[in-house]
Amino acid sequence: MTLTLPAARSLPAALLMSSRPLSWVNTAYPFAAAYLLAGGRVDWRLVVGTLFFLVPYNAAMYGTNDVFDYESDLRNPRKGGVEGTVLGPSRHRPVLWLAWGSCVPFAVLLVVGGSPASWVVLGGSLFAVAAYSVPVLRFKERPVLDSLTSSTHFVSPAVYGLALAGGSAALGTPLALAALGAFFLWGAASHAFGAVQDIVPDREARIASIATLFGARRTVLIAVVGYIAAAALLVLGADGPARWAGLLALPYALSAAPFGGIADADSGRTRAGWRRFLWLNYLTGFVLTVSLLAAALLPPLVSTGTAG
Repeated sequence: MTLTLPAARSLPAALLMSSRPLSWVNTAYPFAAAYLLAGGRVDWRLVVGTLFFLVPYNAAMYGTNDVFDYESDLRNPRKGGVEGTVLGPSRHRPVLWLAWGSCVPFAVLLVVGGSPASWVVLGGSLFAVAAYSVPVLRFKERPVLDSLTSSTHFVSPAVYGLALAGGSAALGTPLALAALGAFFLWGAASHAFGAVQDIVPDREARIASIATLFGARRTVLIAVVGYIAAAALLVLGADGPARWAGLLALPYALSAAPFGGIADADSGRTRAGWRRFLWLNYLTGFVLTVSLLAAALLPPLVSTGTAG
């Protein structure tokens, strides 16, 4: 089935749909949480950074992807909703200009308010966004590198939050390394699992991916192992209550595991697991937020209660 972009849709509306609003929180939240945990205050840098990683960052990331994935998206039945749209050729250049143009004022402000360490991280983050989809680089068609780059899209906002608030010193603490390492493994596993559902349309369009290279069964296994490794890294590498946050990766492993025996021809069935993944993000995000608030608020409350 071929999906086309309605001619009446305005350019901003097309870009909005392309930017995957359901996933905006997946990049804004890591930045804001890392910034505050690293000692950042509720200030203009938090606001600008959160807004940047909420909308313009996603518009650039997914808009660029939808422009250069046009041929394969025509064959992909999941395009046309919350998981992206099919951008007609007449939209390609305007979408790229609008998406990347919207990043410029935010990037300028963040550079002004940042340090050299944060500049390097921000530049690397935006490079990964472009490199994943643009021709010649096209990391998304380089198996394994595709999953690593996709994970960078979501981990780099957290790395940037640490760098912006605490400089390079904030990036080298044992807790930061364990948390970022676990997050990176989770992100790579999630991309690998998500790629399974696209095996058939990707092969028809002659697009390589980690899933087209290893096949459905082995890619699902890679994802499950990645989730378990992410949980183990944080549980074993962190100390205090933070280590138990690693257990939040296990529901993803349990969600993906039932597809471990799926054949390539039936790989589209993993879309049901991907839908669960999208909602798991909100559930685990809620649990993580409550945990962070408890860790921040309970010590003062206990101290106050003891003093009284």
